[in-house]
Amino acid sequence: MGVTKQYLRVEAKDVFGLVASPRSNIVLLKNMKGNVRQAAVGACENVIIWDLLTKEKVQILKGDKHEVSRVAKTPDDRHLAVGYMDGSIRVFEVVTGEIKITFQGHRSAVTALAYDHDGLRLVSGSKDTDVIVWDVVSESGLFRLKGHKGEVTKVEFLKERNVLLTSSKDTFVKFWDLDTQHCFCTLTGHRTEVYGFVLINSGQRLITGSADSELRVWDITYTEEYDGDDDEESSKPKRQRPDNNSEEDEDELNILHCHPVGSVMRHGRDRVVCLTTDPTDRYLVCHGLGNSYEVFIIASDAELKKKLAKRRKKARLQQQKDEALPEPSLTLQDQVRHMNKFKMSSKMRWIDVSITSPEQLQVVGLLNNNKLEVVDLQIDVTSLQVIFPVFEFFDARSTLHCFRTLACDYALCSVFSPGDRYVIIGTKSGRLQVFDVDEGTMIENIDAHSGAIWSLSLAPDKRGLVTGSADHTVKFWNFELVSVSENSSGRKQLSLIHTRTLQMDEDVLCVRYSPDQRLLAVALLDNTVKVFFVDTLKFFLSLYGHKLPVLCMDISSDSTLIVTGSADRNVKIWGLDFGDCHRSLFAHDDSILCIQFVPRTHMFYTASKDNKVKQWDADNFENIITLHGHHGEVWALAVSPNGKSVVTSSHDHSLRLWEKTEELLVLEEEREMEREKEYEESAAQDGEPVIPGETNDEFAHAGKKNIETVKAAEKLIEAVEVYKEETQKLAQHKAQCQAAGKQLPAPTPHPLLVAYHATSPSHLVLQIIRKIKSSELDESLLVLPFAVSTDLLSILETFLSNGWETELTSRCLLFLLRIHHGQVTSTQVLLPTIDRLRPLSKERADHLKDTVGFNLMGLQMLRLKLEEKKGVKVFADATSKFKERIKKKRKAVLTIVT
Repeated sequence: MGVTKQYLRVEAKDVFGLVASPRSNIVLLKNMKGNVRQAAVGACENVIIWDLLTKEKVQILKGDKHEVSRVAKTPDDRHLAVGYMDGSIRVFEVVTGEIKITFQGHRSAVTALAYDHDGLRLVSGSKDTDVIVWDVVSESGLFRLKGHKGEVTKVEFLKERNVLLTSSKDTFVKFWDLDTQHCFCTLTGHRTEVYGFVLINSGQRLITGSADSELRVWDITYTEEYDGDDDEESSKPKRQRPDNNSEEDEDELNILHCHPVGSVMRHGRDRVVCLTTDPTDRYLVCHGLGNSYEVFIIASDAELKKKLAKRRKKARLQQQKDEALPEPSLTLQDQVRHMNKFKMSSKMRWIDVSITSPEQLQVVGLLNNNKLEVVDLQIDVTSLQVIFPVFEFFDARSTLHCFRTLACDYALCSVFSPGDRYVIIGTKSGRLQVFDVDEGTMIENIDAHSGAIWSLSLAPDKRGLVTGSADHTVKFWNFELVSVSENSSGRKQLSLIHTRTLQMDEDVLCVRYSPDQRLLAVALLDNTVKVFFVDTLKFFLSLYGHKLPVLCMDISSDSTLIVTGSADRNVKIWGLDFGDCHRSLFAHDDSILCIQFVPRTHMFYTASKDNKVKQWDADNFENIITLHGHHGEVWALAVSPNGKSVVTSSHDHSLRLWEKTEELLVLEEEREMEREKEYEESAAQDGEPVIPGETNDEFAHAGKKNIETVKAAEKLIEAVEVYKEETQKLAQHKAQCQAAGKQLPAPTPHPLLVAYHATSPSHLVLQIIRKIKSSELDESLLVLPFAVSTDLLSILETFLSNGWETELTSRCLLFLLRIHHGQVTSTQVLLPTIDRLRPLSKERADHLKDTVGFNLMGLQMLRLKLEEKKGVKVFADATSKFKERIKKKRKAVLTIVT
């Protein structure tokens, strides 16, 4: 057996050049002084918090591998909830950047996120059409709401009632009663998809935006008899779902009624992308798919009364002239008045607004071209400040910060001249633009071709370059230093001199010099690569075999191999001596856009539209490693001269730096890890588990099966088996001691008991349950077989008897009893256990309630003493909020126990 060739692993080092991803939204945050100066935006898998004044990064919230799709903030701006394209949600602390909670429930991208007004609950909507309400305090999912038939576009809690408002692409807006988990009202007045809504006037008015030019306005009236906090009302039977869910439903059991008022017309004809208001609900900002946004002023009650008084006065004057006029009234246009239409520098993805002064509105837009744009709006006055421009250079050696920005035409390719002082850009219009990098100015603009310049290749002798264009020509250029002024002793700058032209029969897509400068390879639109001698331009070889055009190619440092990447997703390795194809590799799942050899080796990198970068060995024809990280098509790739670093550029607006490490990589182990990963992903997608007794079409379990919950369930099953074995072993040891009449040596404990430092078998099970994440506990218990669940019930009884983790134990107990209620009540063996658990759980819950009450009273006594000593009120707001939370918690515990 031959010696296995070993390689070094290449890992992701840094991401730079990215301001914001266009798939995310933007959220304005307050700094430590309470001023709105920061903006949180998704940037691929991370969230970047930018300072809008200094234009610097304040914080980077690190993600994993999936792209950010939605960001939401708590009312106090201290935490951010981040939704990802895989359906997961993470809650970050803004100051430290630490991940506090991870929720797994959706099967596809999160499209809507919102906190309630206390920041204790989080609601999320997804492309899977489900809405899930999460408890942030207990770090668990409360329930899943099903009813929409399309992607959920926005979600929001109503402040006045325990009601959730959701909109979707199924043209419906739904009101959900969170006490009974059902939809009691559906607005059906939209003819197209509903993309957003806002609540104004303390939740008494609703404005919705869809795919037409109308902003529909609805009035919300609340049923006065309903009081969600009243104990008598909470003890009444739960409401039944009404038969009629239209906006005209006048059922007395409804919490509120919503009826249409009219429509406010937008100037834009495209669909609504974002509807938002400032914190005071004074200004309504709306934008569509273009680069313009519209501002509406929402009139206050005082302004409306003043306007109505003027109209009545005018009507009285008209009546004195014997002119009969109707009684004056206010229209919807008086209440929501169109202010003006403004434009950004490019198409917008999202927008957020804040108030900087009583007469000034600050608008921050997230643009599609990797920009954040800040606009200050006043009445008839607009000032525009552009934060980040388009074409940027990055110093990859040290800080990875942009140090030069150059404004150029539509660039297709570029190359640095020797010395790295000048850069030559090939444009779509067929021009060669030469820039001085130090000064940031264009020094020459040449009409080089009549078609787009698709490729540039620097000559190995550093004296010139060659260009390939869509006008069927390959042109050779020499570098020449020319004087800037007529004085020959003046400063000189680079210039390009055209020397030769090679006429081709098809569009030229790529050109490459061989490192020995003997050959020139030209890729044509007819799927072939022609090789010519550089000195005479005579034809040498024709490389054919690709089924689609060759988009990229490169030649090895020893000028013996050429690799070609094509739109047919194949990479072909050719010999340059006879033009024979050594191997054809199916490399990617989409078109291959760039390919490059590692200097002084036969290894090369490929990048494709499938978002992947791969490293290959041209001698062994092996895929060494696949680099995952980009969330869009990878358009460009560059390998450092020493071969230790690789930089890739993608359609997701990011540049990624990959570096070679000293860690050895074995191909067999790498393939095995890839197979295990595929198996884990497929195991987690086997489908949602069936919960016994779940028949409601609107209400469902909030969790989602994933590999973490499966592993946690397996550990719990193993712990229960060890508990049974160790308990039986201890019982046998006790019987042997009684038979022998003396104390015998204790049996050897199970290795798991030693590993978890457990003092008893039941303590081992408790340690395993403690290590399960709170957000994954319910789903892990749901995976357990019924036989294991029955054994776990007796173990939970031991926990309650010993007073261990009363809250955690009660949560597990109640969940198991709920999902296995039918089987538990029909099993005679479990009835004694249930009879013992009923008083025991109530006793432990009362003890926990008394402990919390005692501690609260002690803290209040300390506060009173501190106030008497210093003569000031302390923690007044915090104490009132804490009392409300304790009251709600106590009521919830008593409800569950009874």
